[in-house]
Amino acid sequence: MNIFVAKLNFKTTSEDLQALFEQFGTVTSAKVIIDKLTNRSKGYGFVEMPDDEQGYAAINELNETEVEGNTIVVKKARPKTDNPGGGYQRREGGGGGGYQRREGGGGGGYQRREGGYNKRNDGDGGYGNRY
Repeated sequence: MNIFVAKLNFKTTSEDLQALFEQFGTVTSAKVIIDKLTNRSKGYGFVEMPDDEQGYAAINELNETEVEGNTIVVKKARPKTDNPGGGYQRREGGGGGGYQRREGGGGGGYQRREGGYNKRNDGDGGYGNRY
């Protein structure tokens, strides 16, 4: 069972997380997620426990308890979903985010309405000046 742990103290290490969950059974892995740019904890992590019964016991006992000064949230992790768009596409047919060019997508420019400035002169992206 994969368990999600949030609201961790930024000083909590993967080893601390593993020790916390080992009270309830076997822990295959425990990992606090680290920000790649700052090399600091993001305040959440994941724990893998092979026995579902032990995993649920840990969730029930540890959820909303205080650990290192923070009240943590512990729940079963949801499966990772694919995000093929890779950006902030707000609606179908809208801007694709960044330099992405797709059929029907705006390409992420500054176009506010049809007819704005755009190098390709096809209404895709660009800098729309009309409001």
